[in-house]
Amino acid sequence: MQVLGGDPEIQVVGEAKDGLEAIQLTESLKPDLVTMDIFMPNMDGLEATKEIMFRFPTPIILVTSSQRAREVESSLASLGNGALDIIEKPIGPFAPKFQDSSTRLIATVKAMSKVKVIRHWRNPNAAPPLKPADARSSLKSGDFQTSRSVRPKILAIAASTGGPAALQALLSQLPQEFPLPVLIVQHITQGFTEGLASWLGTSSRLEVKVGKQGEALMPGRVYVAPDNLHMGVTELGSISLSSIDAIRGFRPSGTFLFESVARAFGPATLAVILTGMGEDGLTGLHAVRRSGGRIIAQDQSTSVIFGMPGAAVAAGIVDVVLPLGDIAGKIISLVPMT
Repeated sequence: MQVLGGDPEIQVVGEAKDGLEAIQLTESLKPDLVTMDIFMPNMDGLEATKEIMFRFPTPIILVTSSQRAREVESSLASLGNGALDIIEKPIGPFAPKFQDSSTRLIATVKAMSKVKVIRHWRNPNAAPPLKPADARSSLKSGDFQTSRSVRPKILAIAASTGGPAALQALLSQLPQEFPLPVLIVQHITQGFTEGLASWLGTSSRLEVKVGKQGEALMPGRVYVAPDNLHMGVTELGSISLSSIDAIRGFRPSGTFLFESVARAFGPATLAVILTGMGEDGLTGLHAVRRSGGRIIAQDQSTSVIFGMPGAAVAAGIVDVVLPLGDIAGKIISLVPMT
């Protein structure tokens, strides 16, 4: 509250003591954005998020100081219910990371307040399906370049804001017999990566785990980049982790992953860039393009933030732009099941 109120560009219009009051104030004050804690009396942040996104959709970011398993699980479930991001709560002016966490919170609030959100349904099965892609979704007539006949041997994905829910939707559509290893870079608050992998695994037929140094890549297994380490691959087909400096502010970085996969797999690389703020992954996608690999980008209409995929689209290096609901089908069409 004090951190946000201290910024001249942010006006704090209300403060709720619990989830029920958060719903009431959101309805009456119609704020540009809600910051939501998870554990509150009467109604927790998970239920409050679900109700707000059903009744009067409003950008919501989760602000937490805890990394307990239960809070991680509830926070990720809230992302699935429409919350946009999880941010570390500044815990006091004398804490070592106070300035960094305050700066990130303020920047995120300003960026997310401009996001247009959609209604989320109480029963996910009742939600209207995403519209299928049409010819306008592709940057090139005829879809992927027909001259590239090399079958993909690896799938690399990068995402940021809105990514956990997008990843959940994509992975849940891949079949159990999916034959490629899948590597993921997702920007998320430190301490939440193990919980993210576990949460994604509950809705996927594939095994989802945090990648470990030297681990052999296995078909049909999903590897999530660990906290504060870049993740790449070796030419021998194993995971390589690195603590080199952040790339344009990110560690793990989508660019590091894409460049590494392009070096190791060349034209057999399949890269996917999903919703996210900024341009992480762009330089790495240029490497994928030079190597002859294929690139899929999530479209603007289904992206929470079109920054990362939009940068790749603007650079003219993407093969096809698709709504989120069509990406898994496109991947499967390129990777025949054997």
